Amino acid sequence: MIARILSFLLLVYLLGYAVFAVMLPRPAGDERTDAVVVLTGGANRMERGLDLLKRGRAKRMLVSGVARTVRPAELAVRYPGHDSLFDCCIDLGREAVDTRSNAEEVSRWMAKNKLLSLRLVTTDWHMPRARFELSRRLGGDVDVIGDAVESNPSFRALFTEYNKYLLRRAAVLVGV
Repeated sequence: MIARILSFLLLVYLLGYAVFAVMLPRPAGDERTDAVVVLTGGANRMERGLDLLKRGRAKRMLVSGVARTVRPAELAVRYPGHDSLFDCCIDLGREAVDTRSNAEEVSRWMAKNKLLSLRLVTTDWHMPRARFELSRRLGGDVDVIGDAVESNPSFRALFTEYNKYLLRRAAVLVGV
């Protein structure tokens, strides 16, 4: 009986992984939000955020998880053609070191700027956990649109992220 239960749980776990891997979030449509939030750490995230801001899809942008040593001028050089955006509309969040602290940083920034909607830009495989953390932090007061940057993750990257997501959901269930 115990072997059957364990086999069933393993099957549910593996099916969950398969769904997670096959149903990765996609890029969002062209709707407007008050803000764009880019979580650092993945390819093409900054480019996507800058493009959205430049096209007027949001008024402001937060780049969360930026190293303390990075200056706006350095980013302007790295991403040419966006100098004016770095002067007026982009804030660099320097407190976040992981997905949970990204959510805390974003929540404080949204409240400080009195913004009610945001487009979350992160890699497709990272989106479920990032949205989960952000939604927990923001509650129902802020509309969050996930805008996944498509990638080609390895089996290992997906497997690791799936387990992080499950562990975080379990931790929240038990109150951690």
